[in-house]
Amino acid sequence: QVQLVESGGGLVQAGGSLRLSCVASGSILSINDMGWYRQAPGKQRELVARISRSGSSNYADSVKGRFAISRDNAKNTVYLQMNNLKPEDTAVYYCNADIWRSGMGRTAYWGKGTLVTVSS
Repeated sequence: QVQLVESGGGLVQAGGSLRLSCVASGSILSINDMGWYRQAPGKQRELVARISRSGSSNYADSVKGRFAISRDNAKNTVYLQMNNLKPEDTAVYYCNADIWRSGMGRTAYWGKGTLVTVSS
């Protein structure tokens, strides 16, 4: 079994910062891309940022210059530093990872999400 567990969400005022973390655990051979997605009420889930195992990353236009994704391969952990938060960043943030498991190939896994609320 594989689990992704997010942490770091909460309530913050506009202009503030939060740092999300996501740890992957279980029978993992290796992890390829990891990423963060978000889903606001009444909207579809959207990509926020993704990062490859080698560290190359891409971001949604709406968060460029404000958010930074990073990872620690030794700890199977991905982070999302969120600065200058805006009310429109309010959403449930989900961690995603492409994980290789012995005898099972590569599969995409999702965490259960962490709520970020930005007040104006």
